[in-house]
Amino acid sequence: MAKGKSVGEFSFKFTTLINIPGPAGSVMNQFAWEGTATGFGTVFSTTTSVGGPKDGTFSECASAFLENGEGYSAIGQGTYESNGKNRWRTIDHIQLSDGRRITSEGEVDLASRSWKGTMFEDK
Repeated sequence: MAKGKSVGEFSFKFTTLINIPGPAGSVMNQFAWEGTATGFGTVFSTTTSVGGPKDGTFSECASAFLENGEGYSAIGQGTYESNGKNRWRTIDHIQLSDGRRITSEGEVDLASRSWKGTMFEDK
């Protein structure tokens, strides 16, 4: 999927990290995120990753609550790769409940417990 024009930015903090036994002796990491995203208001998201400290894949399930009382749900699939000490570059393909699809590119920083990035419309 080619990415289109930028539709905004997101800035999340993780509030919880849960480690879960995964397939074939792996450990899955489940992060609970909260923050804001341009056009989506307040966002609560859970990501579940499998892989290791260098790279892997993740799924995302999110709910967004706009100031006007409307809301969205979203499901995403993505990848991450090491981008420095305890930092990961992410790419996430997201299906929104209104039918739109977006791609996000971001960076997770464990020291600040943050995930920040840019969202693009999918073409």
